[in-house]
Amino acid sequence: MFFARSRTLTEKRISDAEGWVVLAFCMAASGVAILWSWRHGAMINYGDAIAHLHIARRVFDSRTPRFSELGSVWLPLPHILLLPFVQNYFWWAMGLAGVVPSALACVASCAGIYRLARTWLDRAPAALALLFFALNPNLLYLQTTAMTEPLFLCEFIWIVVWLVEWRAALDEETVADGSNPHSVPSSPRSSIARATRLQICIAIVLVAAIFTRYDGWIIALTAWSGIAITLFRRAAAGERSRLASPAFWLATTAIAAAPLLWFVYNSVCFGDWLFFARGPYSAHAIELHTAANAPGWPPHPGWHSPWVALLFYLKVAELDSVAAPGWGNLWGNLVLGLAMLGIARAWLVEKARRRAIAWTLLLWLPVPFYAWSVAYGSVPIFFPAWWPYTWYNTRYGLEFLPALALGLGFAVHLLAGSLRTLNLPASASVLYKFAFAFLFALAGLNVYALLGYGPIVYVESTKNALARQPYDNAIPPALQSLLTLDPHATVLMNTSIYPEIVAFTGIPLRQTINEGDLGIYRSALDDPAAHAAIVLAFAGDEIDTAVKAHRAEFTLIGSFSAENQPSAAIYASTKWLHRAPDFF
Repeated sequence: MFFARSRTLTEKRISDAEGWVVLAFCMAASGVAILWSWRHGAMINYGDAIAHLHIARRVFDSRTPRFSELGSVWLPLPHILLLPFVQNYFWWAMGLAGVVPSALACVASCAGIYRLARTWLDRAPAALALLFFALNPNLLYLQTTAMTEPLFLCEFIWIVVWLVEWRAALDEETVADGSNPHSVPSSPRSSIARATRLQICIAIVLVAAIFTRYDGWIIALTAWSGIAITLFRRAAAGERSRLASPAFWLATTAIAAAPLLWFVYNSVCFGDWLFFARGPYSAHAIELHTAANAPGWPPHPGWHSPWVALLFYLKVAELDSVAAPGWGNLWGNLVLGLAMLGIARAWLVEKARRRAIAWTLLLWLPVPFYAWSVAYGSVPIFFPAWWPYTWYNTRYGLEFLPALALGLGFAVHLLAGSLRTLNLPASASVLYKFAFAFLFALAGLNVYALLGYGPIVYVESTKNALARQPYDNAIPPALQSLLTLDPHATVLMNTSIYPEIVAFTGIPLRQTINEGDLGIYRSALDDPAAHAAIVLAFAGDEIDTAVKAHRAEFTLIGSFSAENQPSAAIYASTKWLHRAPDFF
């Protein structure tokens, strides 16, 4: 089970009953969110969620099924995990395929946060940290979609959990070797075996994180370098050397090879080892389309300004976690301050546990990572409170949620310890219980406020969906009407722009010729009427150019337009239409 372990730094054990209660709570929260998202049709609000489902589906459902259909920009693990579920057409079309891996990852994340908190904290502070994390409306919504954040948070949290326990196992091994004569020795063989198992688990999850999000590359470098430095110092101090262990070097090789494998994949499949970073779908290319373009202003807030980028990331992290718009900055800044105070207190006061607590600082890594990414990595973040007063990438702030939750748990633990030192009479225990009841009420009020003002990640997703809605409502019925002439007619279209149109039309991807079909697609652009009966073109794309070059061979069936979207047109091959004159 998620919570089982043989020994922790403070001997705070999680009983089976406690573990099952936590797991049931997390599953219940996840289940309620899934039902809500399904009833409100919110599982495929995000265009990126639809794109993730589309990428996984086309690996097998395409004219050229192959592994390279996993694409070049987004890392492959989330799509690989989706493969079994997108084979069901209904699950793929409606977004249910993305729920299974995301929800399981979310539940595992919640279990990991509680297990990490219970390493040092009593039940009440740990429960408060869990409540703050598990009931976050933005996280609960994302785990009902195919977005990659729930999976990455799960990997991130469990990396830290196992790093903390690995450090504890090393310390137990030192005690078992007799290096600390004032400690009670434990079994050296069990400590060594536990440290080895944890090290292997860490390596496996680090490789998974590398293939999930690019944030994982920095986390893997930081975490594994920390492990290597720790082992080197122990060896230099004359303690048992594990640097010579084959398991360590095999794990090191795997972690180093993971990003290299991604470079090789891009080179072999797309002709450029950095295609993911400088290709037409890269973050830089997307930035050019999302730039604010206001005279005298940078492309986006924080561009080449790390300080502004840092402020934007901290602000969006607050908005994701605590700072409902109507409350201004006070509540969000207070929670951030308490989290910092809590982790600082743990670091300064718990000197005997400092080496293990140091690994929890890894949870703060998203702050410098996203400050740098916004400033120099073509990763804009927009929210309505600050210029340019819109929504974009607001979900990135959720990666800071584990650090806030654990920091708050430490802060509450500090409060509880302060109350104990007051030597209040026994009757004053009511005050202690009242303080915790008040804090739990505040956590509940925070959730209520976030829901009341609208979780910012969910609101962004609705804006995303509304922008696509005119085409989602108009184009699939028009295609379905044409397909009544020939249900198996080939459709030439770009599926990377509005991939949901294929699913809403009710046809398989292999019935289309799209940009993922490589040579077939290029041949179709040279002579579209010879390859496709129906063409869906968007203004300015390659298909639109190809149709205009062969305009005499096509009949315009319908034109479509939407605000801030390229206009669209459906054409039919004139020869194909002549076979069914009753269509008009």
